[in-house]
Amino acid sequence: MNELSKSGRIDEARKMFDKMSERDEFSWSTIIAAYANLGRLDEARKLFDEAPKKSSITWSSLISGYCQHGCEIEAFELFCQMRLEGQKPSPYTLGSVLRGCSILGLRQRGENLHGYAMKSGFDSNVFVATGLVDMYAKCKCILEAECLFETLTDRKNNVSWTAMITGYSHNGDGYKAIECFRDMRAEGVESNQFTFPSILTACATVSACDFGAQVHGCIVRSGFGANVFVQSALVCMYAKCGDLRSARRGLETMETDDVISYNSMIVGCVRHGFEEEVLSLFKKMHSRDMKIDAFTFPSVLNSFASMMDTKNSKSVHCLIIKTGFEAYNLVSNALVDMYAKQGSLACACEVFNQTVDKDVISWTSLVTGYAHNGSHEEAIKLFHDMITTGTCPDEYVIASILSACAGLTVLEFGKQVHANFIKSGLESLSIDNSLVTMYAKCGCIEDASRVFNSMRVRNVITWTALIVGYAQNGKGKDSLQFYDQMIATGTKPDFITFIGLLFACSHAGLVENGLQYFESMDKVYGIKPGPEHYACMIDLWGRSGRLNEAKELLNRMDVKPDATVWKALLGACRVHGDLELGESAANKLFELEPSNAVPYILLANMYSAAGRSEDFARIRQMMKSMGIRKEPGCSWIEMNSHVHEFMSEDRGHPRTSEIYSKLDEIMILIKEVGYVPDKKFALHDMDEESKELGLAYHSEKLAIAFGLLTLPPVVPIRIFKNLRNEMSLVTASLVYLICQAVTMEYTPEYINSRGLEIHQVSIQHNNTVDNFDKMSLDDQESETTDD
Repeated sequence: MNELSKSGRIDEARKMFDKMSERDEFSWSTIIAAYANLGRLDEARKLFDEAPKKSSITWSSLISGYCQHGCEIEAFELFCQMRLEGQKPSPYTLGSVLRGCSILGLRQRGENLHGYAMKSGFDSNVFVATGLVDMYAKCKCILEAECLFETLTDRKNNVSWTAMITGYSHNGDGYKAIECFRDMRAEGVESNQFTFPSILTACATVSACDFGAQVHGCIVRSGFGANVFVQSALVCMYAKCGDLRSARRGLETMETDDVISYNSMIVGCVRHGFEEEVLSLFKKMHSRDMKIDAFTFPSVLNSFASMMDTKNSKSVHCLIIKTGFEAYNLVSNALVDMYAKQGSLACACEVFNQTVDKDVISWTSLVTGYAHNGSHEEAIKLFHDMITTGTCPDEYVIASILSACAGLTVLEFGKQVHANFIKSGLESLSIDNSLVTMYAKCGCIEDASRVFNSMRVRNVITWTALIVGYAQNGKGKDSLQFYDQMIATGTKPDFITFIGLLFACSHAGLVENGLQYFESMDKVYGIKPGPEHYACMIDLWGRSGRLNEAKELLNRMDVKPDATVWKALLGACRVHGDLELGESAANKLFELEPSNAVPYILLANMYSAAGRSEDFARIRQMMKSMGIRKEPGCSWIEMNSHVHEFMSEDRGHPRTSEIYSKLDEIMILIKEVGYVPDKKFALHDMDEESKELGLAYHSEKLAIAFGLLTLPPVVPIRIFKNLRNEMSLVTASLVYLICQAVTMEYTPEYINSRGLEIHQVSIQHNNTVDNFDKMSLDDQESETTDD
């Protein structure tokens, strides 16, 4: 019967057992152990309950079977029952239960077993001691594991060494695992098929590819090179370390197709940007009828998101549905994330709605997708639904929703999200960075600075957010000071940092500083300028009236000029009246962005200012024939959670008469302190009075008049505008004039007491009023002539 059981012929063994006229303890233990070892636990338990007398061997056989087949909780309960019935467990039984505690991370139960082992004297047994080392290491009590390991002294074997190496590896301390492996080799203890995967995992954790290659040499010499677990660990190590050539070589030398190895290779290719290789590997897995699992699909879908490969995406989605993996949250979440990153929000939403068990990752994938695709309002609605369902948001979705708040400039909602984040007690660098950006984009640069100063850890994104924030709020010189502080901390700037710096220099008129930063990009930091940097530099030259330098820079660009560059040049030509160069820039934009209304409007305005009415009419007719319309400019002000929106010469507000009366009063006052309307960019077919009215009643002035009428003195007046999606430069200039006119004072104390916050003041040629009229005329023109 024993021989039949060992050979797996359990049914024949059972027939022999049933025929036995007398059965002793050994017979019962043998048949129970046979069923337990084969995983037929219900039959083993039934026989166990029928056994007339149960010895410690019988108990141990059943407990070992439960541990072996993933029923660790039941094994622990049996162990407790065994002790209650007065049976003394053997070291083998104790070791089996400890292994169960290791697998499930049951530290408290493991500590109870440790106490029992000490009382019974089993702690001196190598098998039990090794089990305790493994249990503490797997339960993240690495110091306790180290102490026990040291007590083994000369009794250490390859099992105990492997337990310690695995413990370091699982606790993320790859360097200590490597040191432990070296000590093991120095002691002359041979590694086995369990040691090598653990040390290779540690090498992958700390990207110690060179040491991993040395371990590979040990594997070959030890004769374990053909072991599938060792081979899989080698492929994983090389792939995570970025040595994809060695990883592929290891994959190709495997005698059997291993799904885990292929998954590791696919993950490595995704991480290092080899998306085409991912598709090739996946096709090979499919053609070989390999058992693709729930870990394969997410990595493949991730690569499709990076490649924007919609055709193959849908093919793989069909395969997922056919194989039933759509029911796995890991796969459905990856589908939502992939479609969202590809901009297919309808598909992402459909997969999300079909997901039965939505978790925080499901919600985060969809909310983040909407936020990153510019659908900020929908992202905020989804976030609200997420909170309503009781799903606790994680740091990723909070950072995304703060970005959406910045995009919509919904300051009050952003503050609520900030408050909830503080209440949660969490700490997150990404959320802090998003808070700095959100407050800066909403014009609250002091709040952005407050968040920045409270951060214990900062990275280049943190510093860049503040540098860009100060630049956007008209404090370019402060941006440069923060850049100097960043460099002093040893933080290296990145691609985005220099965009913020050059933007700051451009709007503050710091030409020489801008040149220095632009030249230092490549020379000092090895960052090649992109179209965005060239656009900032052309804008810098253009704002200072040096169009020749702007043209020279354009001609010697290392990259092909994009629409951003031509827009910067066209804007400069408009300001300084260079019609010939402006026409050239506008024609380039007509080719690059034929449906964008901005270049048509700017060129038409330039023709109007130059008195070329026929060309002006030609551009307007071109726009109408192509169905191109410029988004009408509007300004809004938020009050008591209600948004009041205004357009040029808007008379739809319930308090229109009061607003216009207040605005007429303001216009009289600001003229008394020197305001003269700049009408040279007004439409050519308007009389002088109409031109002046167009400037007087544009959306920003109406919004400010309403704010002065309704808001109490201590509340800041914040005007938001759709065309620049930020606190307006125009408003800052006008607020200053209003403060000057209404009070005839220039003191900052009064401005602060009235709550009129001056944001983004950009003084050009000592004439902020000119800027005010030039920038607002686009809004006025599009609203009157188009409609």
